Amino acid sequence: MNRRTLLALTAALPFAGAARAETPTAGRLVLHEAMASEHTKARNVSIWLPPGYDASDARYPVLYMHDGQNLFDAATANFGEWGVDEHLDRLIAGGQVRAPIVVGVWNTDLRLREYLPSDLIAALPADMRDEVQAIYGGPPLSDGYLRFLIDELKPFVDRSYRTLTGPQDTTISGSSMGGLISMQAVMKRPDVFSAAACLSTHWPLKVEGLEPGPQLDAWRERLVTAWTGVIAAGLPPVGAHRFYFDRGDETLDQFYGQFQTRIDRVFRDAGYGPDRFQSLLFPGAQHNEASWNGRLDVPLTFLLSPRPTQTS
Repeated sequence: MNRRTLLALTAALPFAGAARAETPTAGRLVLHEAMASEHTKARNVSIWLPPGYDASDARYPVLYMHDGQNLFDAATANFGEWGVDEHLDRLIAGGQVRAPIVVGVWNTDLRLREYLPSDLIAALPADMRDEVQAIYGGPPLSDGYLRFLIDELKPFVDRSYRTLTGPQDTTISGSSMGGLISMQAVMKRPDVFSAAACLSTHWPLKVEGLEPGPQLDAWRERLVTAWTGVIAAGLPPVGAHRFYFDRGDETLDQFYGQFQTRIDRVFRDAGYGPDRFQSLLFPGAQHNEASWNGRLDVPLTFLLSPRPTQTS
């Protein structure tokens, strides 16, 4: 199918909204506007097709990424862009990663609630649960968001583009709250996603009023106890799934170290070795798009490393 025919067909699909091609630095970017859902608010979705896609009949692994407006185009990124297309173009050319299709799912004004894992909130003590839900504007909406990704968006992507559809070829990534929902996606649907890359994961859920001292220590202990219980109970068996975490040590990321250390222990106690689990510190990195752009090669390589050559 040639490019003109593909664009005509995808634009005609009622679920897709208006599809229009953008001009990224490398590859081809298609914007599906206002994609409707029965489970969450309508939103834009940007789909990046790697260099060579239009000239071949190959099928490609798919990487789903949250906060899609920040991934490819500085014109739509209020806080700076990740430069996903530039990173992947270079990594693909160097043979460091498999060429993927990237699905950039834009956020909405309900971002915090859509990315807030419902299982975590359910596990919190009642007073903490009420406090977090008040801060975030209501109960979590993550179950509906994941249903949109899995039951509506993925089938659309798989029938509209040349994808490899199985879990070993389907990964997910995000930063901050997007890190939380990426981890939750693999834990809740290991039959769909095989790996998550979670950058600057926002474990503490709040930082206001958490100056060093007894109050911070008490909050941290109650929250991390709930977190570790949810993760220990929900991790897929070791073997087919992989998780990547990282953090900086400046701005908001400075609050993450003690949380991440405890979470790391849960993964290692469950038997996740270095080929299946990484947790990295980037000294001097801040909690912003510029820092995530600066180290993006690392999680992309973790998620998309070429498969070992099979020998008989």
